Amino acid sequence: MDYEKIKNLCKNTRLIAVSKYVQNEQIKDLFDKGQMEFGENKVQDLIQKKQSLSDEIKWHFLGNLQKNKINHLLKVKPCMWQSCTSFELAMEVDKRLSYSLDTLFEINIAGESTKHGCDKNKAIDEYLKIKQECKNINLIGVMSIGALSDDMSVIAKSFEQTRVIFDELSGYGAKWCSMGMSKDFELAIKCGSNMVRLGSILFKG
Repeated sequence: MDYEKIKNLCKNTRLIAVSKYVQNEQIKDLFDKGQMEFGENKVQDLIQKKQSLSDEIKWHFLGNLQKNKINHLLKVKPCMWQSCTSFELAMEVDKRLSYSLDTLFEINIAGESTKHGCDKNKAIDEYLKIKQECKNINLIGVMSIGALSDDMSVIAKSFEQTRVIFDELSGYGAKWCSMGMSKDFELAIKCGSNMVRLGSILFKG
């Protein structure tokens, strides 16, 4: 799908271009078309791309953050960490931070063993603990991945459940509900997403 068409579909939604598996030249091409925010799943890839590409690009970290990679990630100062999965991990990051880091709390909304994130039933309590205890973690919303299913109603339900949690947290500084990827972003937007993470649909060909 053409970038301008995708941008139009996301016109009221913050669009993050997921550039894992993508070469620097492809990122530069999309940046030249006006895309400013990109996301990476691996710390080492984010470091390499940040060093090689325009300083104007805003980088999001989307992947599972291992404790031995925390210092490396914090050195490059991503504009947002989207994959905080627990109070314990937030504490580990917080004690090493020397600046305020915009962060989203990742929820495993469908309870799938293949996915990272906090149990949906514990998400609000964990979020509020982080807000109270972690002074350098600027928690400003939630992130989830839609249910792994071919049934769009099942995927929609997972998005709707994420949105309910987000709405409950909106009084505690939650501004961003990050959900929706290349195959389901239009559904996610209908279900209340205001930030999508698109990879293959942006970089095909």
